[in-house]
Amino acid sequence: MGQNAVKKSAFKLWKKFWFLLWKDDSFKGWIFSIAFLFIFIKFIFFPLLSLATGTALPLAIVESCSMYHQGNLLSNYDEWWERHEAKYSKFNIEKEEFEEFIFKNGFNKGDILFITKADPDRLKIGDVVIFSAGQRNPVIHRIISIRNEKGEKIFSTMGDNNRGQLTFEKSIKEEQLVGKAAFRIAPYIGWGKLVFFEIGKPPSERGFCKEN
Repeated sequence: MGQNAVKKSAFKLWKKFWFLLWKDDSFKGWIFSIAFLFIFIKFIFFPLLSLATGTALPLAIVESCSMYHQGNLLSNYDEWWERHEAKYSKFNIEKEEFEEFIFKNGFNKGDILFITKADPDRLKIGDVVIFSAGQRNPVIHRIISIRNEKGEKIFSTMGDNNRGQLTFEKSIKEEQLVGKAAFRIAPYIGWGKLVFFEIGKPPSERGFCKEN
């Protein structure tokens, strides 16, 4: 087969592929498009994004209300701090310091966060990290203290909307870190997935968030 014939054959295949992917309105075309997008996202997009960000979880859907602030995006920071100051004073975290933290107004269940590598040597109090804690899913909470033990950094976290620390987050080792939350990509969009899993949660964890 000559070079021109190979080019023509490749061009025909490309036109057929493009038609099936974007222009074919039949059921077959719809199934092909869904399958292609699934394969592309799972085996190309996410691996490349993981490589670029340095974490196996570059995008995370917030599945709980532990970082929720009343009012969400319109939360009043001064009023929120008055209600929660006591639990942070135990860790010598003052209002002015917290105001400089990332996500000072928290984030909501269903939000999608962009995650980067959590470098233990660069993490600081106020950062929001994702870590493994033997739960069904990784936990996303804020660092409230850092200490050194035998040359290793040990992190302690707390959810903004929790009344205090959970037992498993008082001594988080470096190898438990999954990533660091960099910014919120889109609020609420993750509900498109969460809605299918709500029925399996305890009644107290279902539905929209409220402040504790």
